[in-house]
Amino acid sequence: MKKRLFKLLSVCMAVAMLSVLMSACGGSGGSGSPEEGKSTDSSAKEESAAVDDGKPDTSKKVVLNWYLLGDAHADTPKVVAEWNKMLEKDLNATVKLNFTTWNDWQTKYNLLLASGEKVDMLFASSWADFFKFAKQGAFLDLKDLLPKYAPETWKEVPEQDWKDVTIGGKILAVPSTYPEYTPDGLVYREDWREELNAPEITDLDSIEKYLEAVKTVKKVTPIKGKAWNEVNTLFHNYYDFKNIGGDSGVIVAKSYDTPRDVVAYPFTMEFEEWVKRMKTWADKGFWTSNTLSIQQESGDFIKTGTGAVYWRNAPGASGFIADIEKNHREIKKMGYFPFTRFHNYAVPNLGINNGMAIPKNSENPERSLMVLEKLRNDPKYYNLMTYGIEGENYVLNDKGAIVSPPPGKDPKKGYGIASWGWRYSKNEHPSSNRWEGEDKLMEEFKAASRPDIFAPILMDYQPVKSQLAAVNQVYQQFGMPLMMGLVPDVDQALENYRSKLKAAGVDAVLAYVQKEVNAYADEKGLK
Repeated sequence: MKKRLFKLLSVCMAVAMLSVLMSACGGSGGSGSPEEGKSTDSSAKEESAAVDDGKPDTSKKVVLNWYLLGDAHADTPKVVAEWNKMLEKDLNATVKLNFTTWNDWQTKYNLLLASGEKVDMLFASSWADFFKFAKQGAFLDLKDLLPKYAPETWKEVPEQDWKDVTIGGKILAVPSTYPEYTPDGLVYREDWREELNAPEITDLDSIEKYLEAVKTVKKVTPIKGKAWNEVNTLFHNYYDFKNIGGDSGVIVAKSYDTPRDVVAYPFTMEFEEWVKRMKTWADKGFWTSNTLSIQQESGDFIKTGTGAVYWRNAPGASGFIADIEKNHREIKKMGYFPFTRFHNYAVPNLGINNGMAIPKNSENPERSLMVLEKLRNDPKYYNLMTYGIEGENYVLNDKGAIVSPPPGKDPKKGYGIASWGWRYSKNEHPSSNRWEGEDKLMEEFKAASRPDIFAPILMDYQPVKSQLAAVNQVYQQFGMPLMMGLVPDVDQALENYRSKLKAAGVDAVLAYVQKEVNAYADEKGLK
């Protein structure tokens, strides 16, 4: 009896122990050792937690390879070192920041995208052939990455800016968020205009009267130096001829209001009228007869009192006038006439006039977007990489404006690199020494703003490459001297110019541009 009871108790204990063991193994689905089951269960819980918190994984340290256009500043290594300390702490990443330099940057930029180098982010712009490279498939689609890895940027970039960088349904860059107006215009000696009792500059006739007064009374060549930009931009803006897809050479849209009306402007009555007028300007000595071979810009002569007019876009004008006010106090007053006043509208730059893109061969696109997110939206990051080291490269005055370099510091300490790709107006600080007329000018542009409908048109010219090259050669050899009035007989020179353009294949180029414009206008619903 005792033996049977002992056996029964032994069986019960064995069953109980087996039950405990099976319970311990429950996470393994009834297979494997207890230790294996415990390990698997723990890993599953950790993985589930990583997914549930919704945060990007930064457990792996990465080194990102970035490129900016232009040149580094002498203090850039120190600035980047501070930046990397912050990045390593916040995102477990560092950036190797490279610069193309401004010396032949276009060739270097092209090679960079064609070489297969593992680049994680680079500056991208409409003026750096963003649309061409986007069409060729050079950039990574960011549409699915942005909401997770750059959520604040995703929410705050205006919808129109995202549309500007969306090609074929793919978002191919992060545009800067800084409404920027860069219309052409003329900087001029306003103190001389008042002294000479010339009319206020409001139109082409008043510009001519001012130039004539400077030449006859002051005995100064008004547009001394390289006068091509002054005359060429004045021509396009006066007649409202719009370049297509950037610089479209002699092919333009006839007007902003008629975007499908594409012409070769040398064959228009407007051009004929213009070159005859420019002949009279050249004969009056508004510029020198060798102006097309001079490399020195007209603004240099204003500073020495031997010039009166200088082409600048609006931000360039502001910087130039601020420099005059600071360093050339003998010049009492400068003025600026933006060409937007000819037709009373202003077109802001596309967001992708400055932006950042991720090449398709990037190894760390997610982390790159996280770094850009910090750079755009965190003032600590933004100030460091845009203005340099506080106290050494800049200080903020009591109005929140940038003083660079700080008082008493070497002028070379004033920091600057091509930081436009992450520019964001909410974090931007104005310069303390900017021209006081700049803010008023920007308000004028904003009140008359229209969207840019021409820059996004993709133009690679491959189908008419040879004709375009021939047309451009004719343009430089015959068109530019004609435009500047540097010909003995305008009618004969005009006839010769048109004939040579025809022989070069201008009609084929015109037909190609017209086709691309029509396709774009159909897609965007333009009239």
